[in-house]
Amino acid sequence: MPSRQPRALPKIWLMTDERQGGALFDALARLPMGAGVIFRHHATPPAERRVLFERVRRIARRKRLVLILAGTPRDAIGWRADGNHGYSPHYARVRTAPAHNARELIAAERTGADLILLSPVFATRSHPGRRALGRVRFSALAQETKRPVIALGGMNARRARSLNGNYGWAAIDAWSTFRSS
Repeated sequence: MPSRQPRALPKIWLMTDERQGGALFDALARLPMGAGVIFRHHATPPAERRVLFERVRRIARRKRLVLILAGTPRDAIGWRADGNHGYSPHYARVRTAPAHNARELIAAERTGADLILLSPVFATRSHPGRRALGRVRFSALAQETKRPVIALGGMNARRARSLNGNYGWAAIDAWSTFRSS
């Protein structure tokens, strides 16, 4: 029986969204080999979203990036993604799930998520006005699960190193607006 997971799950992730525009491709270029991408672009019309996904997928294959589709497991399989992002327990390769509190963390764990993206750790432009978890609350929540936890929300490499309990980190702006950290 084939393994459900790739050799190693990435510790560094790019989350995509429409705000990136053409900077998405600069962000993909900045990602280290073997990193991960969670392709969202929920507001993009379906046909345009699929074309954009294919373009990202070609880049991901060249750079050996793990490419996850935020969507249904059926779409992830049909689009030849490496996995899906959400609460579905049905995708056979890599599953990532979001969590913003203890209840969602438990739900993500129950679905068998391979990685849980816990956010927002810090204030972020993606969720203006949303209360951030902060370092202490993030660490406490991350320690409540046996699953690897990816820190998300206002993240960059320096901030990721300042946390306890995280397996890795994910960002939009840290990759789209290059900052050396």
